[in-house]
Amino acid sequence: MGENVVMIHFGFSYVGFIFLLMLYVPNIIWTKHKPENYESYVKNENKILCLLERIGEVLVCVSVLIFEDFNLRKPNAWTIWLVLAVVAMLLYEGYWIRYFHSEQKMTDFYSSFAGVPVAGASLPVIAFFLLGIYGSNIFLLLATIILGIGHIGIHLKHRNEVTGTDRKKGIVVRVLQIILAVALGVIFGAMTLVIGIRNVHAIKGSVHSADGIEEEGYLDLCGQEQYYLMRGEDRNNPVIIWIHGGPASPDTMETYAFSNYLKADYTVVAWNQRGCGRTYYRNKDVDPDNETATFVQAQADLDALVDAVCERFHQEKVILVGHSYGTMVGSKYAIDHPDKVAAYIGVGQMGAGGSDIYAYEDALSLAMERGDDTEAMVAAFEKYQEEQNLENMLALRSYVSPYHTPDKESNYIWTALTSPFLGVDDVRWFGKQLGSLSDFISLNKQLFDYISEEDVYAYGTEFQVPVGFISGSCDWVTPVKYTEDYYNAITAPRKEMQLIEGWGHTVPQENPEEFADTLKKMLEDLMGETN
Repeated sequence: MGENVVMIHFGFSYVGFIFLLMLYVPNIIWTKHKPENYESYVKNENKILCLLERIGEVLVCVSVLIFEDFNLRKPNAWTIWLVLAVVAMLLYEGYWIRYFHSEQKMTDFYSSFAGVPVAGASLPVIAFFLLGIYGSNIFLLLATIILGIGHIGIHLKHRNEVTGTDRKKGIVVRVLQIILAVALGVIFGAMTLVIGIRNVHAIKGSVHSADGIEEEGYLDLCGQEQYYLMRGEDRNNPVIIWIHGGPASPDTMETYAFSNYLKADYTVVAWNQRGCGRTYYRNKDVDPDNETATFVQAQADLDALVDAVCERFHQEKVILVGHSYGTMVGSKYAIDHPDKVAAYIGVGQMGAGGSDIYAYEDALSLAMERGDDTEAMVAAFEKYQEEQNLENMLALRSYVSPYHTPDKESNYIWTALTSPFLGVDDVRWFGKQLGSLSDFISLNKQLFDYISEEDVYAYGTEFQVPVGFISGSCDWVTPVKYTEDYYNAITAPRKEMQLIEGWGHTVPQENPEEFADTLKKMLEDLMGETN
């Protein structure tokens, strides 16, 4: 059905072993071909740099061998880092070939190769760092940084002593070198930071119990392979299916943030709906224009997912938790299939239309109280009134949103970026969302047309399962007022609504712990038991 998630795994790396052979074989040969007067320069080496070099050597050798993350796997966009690492090592071998065919003087030993300064030190450091990026392994990255500071630092000092290069260079060259070094340092530093945090999240949140599950893969739902992620400490626990919003805005990689606080009591299943994210790219060849991505089809896909999950975990029913547009998918399914749903929870529950008008009126009032210029906001609203499409709606929100900033706000993009489950196709889809708005709307036209024409009241207001709503008190995408109106209109065996103060529409990603605690308490109340 899927495959286990791999982030940092102990195990022998044959790729790392090959890299070490490429590193040490020429160095062993070099011991018989040292440059003349080499030992006289060694005597003057900086002790701190020497210590860092020795520590780095040990850490790199150990790290590159004991993690299997560097071994070959199915080609993807991350493979480019492995290719670049191999290129760097091949250049390193080329440097040694040139040295062994030279006069083997100090200038030859500390020379550049292929434009890389002090190539004998720089190229292997670059290669191992790139290998660390390929394996998303913070241990090798940090080890390589330590090695690089010591090893490259020593070689640069010797080169300058031998050639006097620094004294000959002009101010312009020196400034350009500093700028380049800073730029590269920032880039590689950012990569190291992100990968490091991803590794920390993977280690802290990993499922280790024998009865647990931490799995991602693709499941055939109504003739299309769709991506899923499952996490939980006990396969016998109740199952939560997370239904993302948008439409077409998958957040599966971000669910780890709140599922970390749920996985002891629940198995959390998240999936990329048809026509978006990893599911889109998996099926792009057969459905490039998302012709099958409709609301009706989403109901069928969800039904197939529920059946598959119930069979997999030997459950009769599942808990549905929808977010934003996902509340339309979830509430419709819960009403139509009470025999398969134990409880329904709407997060940022959608209600009647007109929420953007309501948000505009509130923002306009606040702007007028402050004495702000409202001409552009009013013009955007008038345009939206003339044609209530997504493009005009987003333009209106750009003027309205600054007046509705949550009291507490974090960057949910950072949550995604540092997720252990962030994949290449997730990044590609995010780029598509940030690209041409008209193209994105066109690709998902059926869904955007649907949400502009329908609201949840059309499904009926009678639930036969327990229902709960969770909203950020500062949510102006799905305003609390509209959720409260819908809450008061529905009937259910049990129902409950909770506000999380100070947070907005993306509270599950921005405040995952409080969201998870609120959800657990709500499920205990609604289902009449403690899971």
